[in-house]
Amino acid sequence: MSAGAKQYKAIGDDIWKRTDKVNAELFTLTYGALVVQLIKDYEDYGEVNKQLEKMGYNIGTRLIEDFLARTGLQRCQSFAETAEVISKVAFRTFLGISPSLSFPPPSNSQQPASNLPQPNEFILTFDENPLAEFAELPRDAREGGLWFSNVLCGVVRGALEMIQMQVETRFLSDVLRGDDSTEMYVRLVRILEEEQPENDE
Repeated sequence: MSAGAKQYKAIGDDIWKRTDKVNAELFTLTYGALVVQLIKDYEDYGEVNKQLEKMGYNIGTRLIEDFLARTGLQRCQSFAETAEVISKVAFRTFLGISPSLSFPPPSNSQQPASNLPQPNEFILTFDENPLAEFAELPRDAREGGLWFSNVLCGVVRGALEMIQMQVETRFLSDVLRGDDSTEMYVRLVRILEEEQPENDE
């Protein structure tokens, strides 16, 4: 673990110790009830995935302000550093977990965009997922393509967009679907321009 990663892990652990906690079982069961209600309302797992991601996006756009206020962290200097902060500080701050971080090797078919920092993608591997603690997906949900924790993809996308990073997020695998691990893929699409308010000189 690099010195920066150790520093971020320490920040995440410190904030977690000082954070008021919500009953984990209540949180998990409430989230599960939300997913069940969405399934009943939409009767289409693809649409449920979209709604979970949309909810997460809205949460992420607001959560970033709280995160920055709690941590006092400055703007990251690279996308790799952003990935470290998400893994070691953000998930630890709000969910009490620290997913492991890896950077996939660039494929030959991908032409790196000259204006994007490298690496421009990462994978978070969750050893534990509080959202899925008591969950079990029925066969039709697994076969229908439900990503039970898709709200997390939206949170990451929404939070990063508020700090001028447009990203693509998706789950690659989920233990609830019978996979060996739960992995989230995040790819930087582009750096957004900061918009100047109208009439601002």
